Amino acid sequence: MQDPGSRAAKQTRVTSRAGDRTKQRRRRPARRRLRRPRWLRLVIPIAVLGVVGFLYWHPIATYVETRRDLDRREREVALLRTERALLEQRLELSTSLDTLAREARRTGLVRRGEQLFIVKGIPAWREARAADR
Repeated sequence: MQDPGSRAAKQTRVTSRAGDRTKQRRRRPARRRLRRPRWLRLVIPIAVLGVVGFLYWHPIATYVETRRDLDRREREVALLRTERALLEQRLELSTSLDTLAREARRTGLVRRGEQLFIVKGIPAWREARAADR
């Protein structure tokens, strides 16, 4: 006989009260949950993050290096564009005959038929002249 306070007796009473139920409910045995040690529950996510980080390291490093090279080349291109604009401006100015003659004289060239004079000691002469004033 069953103890009136036992779980099986209560289950039988609940079933018999339902009337139309002929089968008793079967309780599934509780699954035993596999408990992992606490340190393992901490190590597994850290290991997964480490592996993911390792796999992403090379592509990220390559991206950063490529971005740095691109920035350096963009600065170089901007500098070259500025230099080109200055050279084009200088070319436009040098097409006039006056500018061409002035540049030729500055570099030491003379026209045909002109006589070239080389004067030395100009800085000393300027100093002496400035002292006289």
